[in-house]
Amino acid sequence: MANAGLQLLGFILAFLGWIGAIVSTALPQWKIYSYAGDNIVTAQAMYEGLWMSCVSQSTGQIQCKVFDSLLNLPSTLQATRALMVIGILLGLIAIFVATMGMKCMKCMEDDEMQKMKMAVIGGAIFLIAGMAILIATAWYGNKIVQEFYNPHTPVNFRYEFGQALFTGWAAASLCLLGGALLCCSCPRKTTSYPTPRPYPKPTPSSGKDYV
Repeated sequence: MANAGLQLLGFILAFLGWIGAIVSTALPQWKIYSYAGDNIVTAQAMYEGLWMSCVSQSTGQIQCKVFDSLLNLPSTLQATRALMVIGILLGLIAIFVATMGMKCMKCMEDDEMQKMKMAVIGGAIFLIAGMAILIATAWYGNKIVQEFYNPHTPVNFRYEFGQALFTGWAAASLCLLGGALLCCSCPRKTTSYPTPRPYPKPTPSSGKDYV
């Protein structure tokens, strides 16, 4: 029963991480304008995501522009897009695979060992998805840090970490933790010993012993 609860907890955490990855990919606040330096513009806030760049005015009006050309984008942005999409697709596959191996589901009840292996495979796919999301967010965050501390970058073009980047880190952590808990449900190998043979019982002598 404790193993089933651990398995369910891992699936819930990994599922929440997968939802967080979708939200992080869709949000445009991957990097926000840094209000550092002498030339500070407080009338508007600029931020960029994986698919668009937006400008928010102090009046509440928001204007967004979708990135037109795919080939004209920086290589870091293209790689981050690809890794996040791969992580989301792997997470979707892991959900279906792990669901078949959950003990609370009636699927594959005849073969308990195969059912537990499906849960472990789903956990392993969640681990790969979490690693893809973690690499994508860490790579993008490292690029922001390099541009921020680059002396050749103008002050008006420096950005900091956005909310979507923190959401992506949290999503990667949940996928990794949930996948690890699912992998902990791996069946242990039990040593099988041969059944001992019963010794023949001595037959009681019914007659008298003669010399």
